[in-house]
Amino acid sequence: MPPSCVNGGGPASILRLDAVPALEREVALDPRSLPLFRLWGARPGEILTLVDAEQVSHRVRLVGLDPAPCVVPFATFARPTESRVAIDVYQALPEKERFELVLQKLTELGAARIVPVETARSITLAERDAEQAKSHRWPDVVLRAARQCRRAMLPELFGVATFAEALQLAAGAELRLMLYEGEDVWALREAIGRLRPERVALLVGPEGGFAADEVAEARAAGFLPVGLGPRILRTETAAIAGTVLLQGLLGDLD
Repeated sequence: MPPSCVNGGGPASILRLDAVPALEREVALDPRSLPLFRLWGARPGEILTLVDAEQVSHRVRLVGLDPAPCVVPFATFARPTESRVAIDVYQALPEKERFELVLQKLTELGAARIVPVETARSITLAERDAEQAKSHRWPDVVLRAARQCRRAMLPELFGVATFAEALQLAAGAELRLMLYEGEDVWALREAIGRLRPERVALLVGPEGGFAADEVAEARAAGFLPVGLGPRILRTETAAIAGTVLLQGLLGDLD
């Protein structure tokens, strides 16, 4: 079985208002939403982003949680806080703290799903956590980044996947792209063309790139090899740059 989401992220993590609110007026929410506020680690007095019945996002102040969440909306976003395109990043595990940087920046950039992947040339989770286990901190890194950048949704963070499991998880994306340093690659803009997919899978390799058999497997699974220019990027830079470009071409960075 492929790994599953470990942080409660995705559309189900969106905090919602039952109706369009009036600003500066207290709104009592359904008590059943209390677990979601706990998922976000919210405390009275803190500021959060909630989405109303017309899919408009608002900044609200949390007044209380007992016996039910109560908020005061005080500002409305002119644009949705979540991108029109769901970008799923499958990131080969880097060493040390670099994956936490990837988690933070991809969350800020609006990624919908982040999946760490063990590849032939990547470090393994066991090797990474050998000296001091830090993978347990990953959901908190995502949560803090989502709150800081005012997102309405927590991106889905998955457990570590094998390469085969990553390809299986990505099968539902309409467009599947593999960052590749070899010959015969597409430019990102050319690979997208006139497509306007709702979900894109971006597969990012480790330092040293993908092994030849992994490239063949990914191609067979429908991934297009794409390049990001003439320079060789470190794996975390490639993940961030690829997400930025996808949001610029298909999403909400303009």
